[in-house]
Amino acid sequence: MKETIRYLAGIAGPSGFGSNSTAEQVTQHCSFLPSNLTALITGATSGIGAETARVLAKKGVRIVIGARDMKKAMKVREKIQEESPNAEVILLEIDLSSLASVKRFCSEFLALDLPLNILM
Repeated sequence: MKETIRYLAGIAGPSGFGSNSTAEQVTQHCSFLPSNLTALITGATSGIGAETARVLAKKGVRIVIGARDMKKAMKVREKIQEESPNAEVILLEIDLSSLASVKRFCSEFLALDLPLNILM
């Protein structure tokens, strides 16, 4: 019960971060991220996925967004590139409920010949 109250209040835990911490605060001192990393993020068209993509792109990580709704994905890419003009954001269509779509996505990703360092 005490832990739940601490969480709801946003009180920092042993890591120094709490439920009110932002992605930028958590990654503020992550200067160790090499700029040649590639992150594949599904669910990056809104919420925590979009925020994760934005912050990682800001740190120089190449972002591949796997999205079902490409219009939403394009809006996220535009927002990221407004804030980080040099960010590399690649959009690939995928519907995780369709095995054919997943196979097509995998083929398209492999054709890019990029490493896969971070999968979210």
